[in-house]
Amino acid sequence: MKGNAFDPNCPTRLVLDRIGDKWSVLVVLSLSDGPRRFTQLRDMIGGVTPKVLTQTLRAMERDGLLTRRVFAEVPPRVEYSLTPLGQSLQTPIGAIAEWAEENVEAVIAARERTPV
Repeated sequence: MKGNAFDPNCPTRLVLDRIGDKWSVLVVLSLSDGPRRFTQLRDMIGGVTPKVLTQTLRAMERDGLLTRRVFAEVPPRVEYSLTPLGQSLQTPIGAIAEWAEENVEAVIAARERTPV
């Protein structure tokens, strides 16, 4: 079944909500180089609260974009990694992040020229 993003009743919009969320985007970018622990993700992303990061990671795991691996150690160690489905987002999300980094000055300048 192929979705239709323009149909308001299509579940495709749920997927767009997930991959359009800034924290999900940053998690995908952070996990592009391999598995990371929660603290590593939080430090790498910056500005995200532990609660919001936990919610994002749980939602992404539920959506099949990442896996959570618990190691039987004391204290327990948990690592997050992208699934093949999550890895398939690396190219499009990487392109969007690159575009944002290259065009941030133009966007900020446009905002400053346009009164609210």
